[in-house]
Amino acid sequence: MSRIDQITEYLQNYIVQDTTVPRNIRKAASDAIKFLKEEGKENKVKAYSAIEVLDAVSNDPNMPMHARTIIWEVLSELEKVE
Repeated sequence: MSRIDQITEYLQNYIVQDTTVPRNIRKAASDAIKFLKEEGKENKVKAYSAIEVLDAVSNDPNMPMHARTIIWEVLSELEKVE
């Protein structure tokens, strides 16, 4: 399983499916997953698109702390994608 696949699975399981996370943050995670699953683009481009979306919501004051930690972990992993 590639790093991108692991990241998308992690976002899906711990953000998108978590109903304690506000809807706008779950939507941003879903959008990031869509960017990461796009065919025909380099992994760096996919990662950068996902970083943009997730970074925009990473400081949302309504985000629970566990979700913020997960988003930060994902952002850190996405920055390593080559």
